[in-house]
Amino acid sequence: MLYQMEVNREGAGAALERYVKVFPYEEDIVSYSRFLLEGVARELTDLDRCIVAASEHWKLSRITYVDKNILRVAIFEMLHSPEVPPKVAIDEALELAKKFGTEDSKDFVNGILDRVLRDYYEKGVEEKGNEG
Repeated sequence: MLYQMEVNREGAGAALERYVKVFPYEEDIVSYSRFLLEGVARELTDLDRCIVAASEHWKLSRITYVDKNILRVAIFEMLHSPEVPPKVAIDEALELAKKFGTEDSKDFVNGILDRVLRDYYEKGVEEKGNEG
């Protein structure tokens, strides 16, 4: 659905509506999908900034749509979905990269997400801990 949003320049609602017309679904899956799609769309600039900062010598435009969107979802979950442990978000992203990406996608996605985990997620957790 993120691919459709990027390629067809359509909103989260339209992409999700198209999906539920074609594929059987359960309401909790649609609800979480909506959360992810709307969240990624809302936080896109910051998510892409994280990807660029973590990917040395790679321009965002050189990253495949599949890898880029896998990274966006995983980073969004790591930074904005407290009920999803970051290691779970990373593991899910790696499975998606193996299944839908290129031969090099898994290693590339793993490297980026490991760096984001160190640079953003753990830093954010420390900052939240210092606020209390």
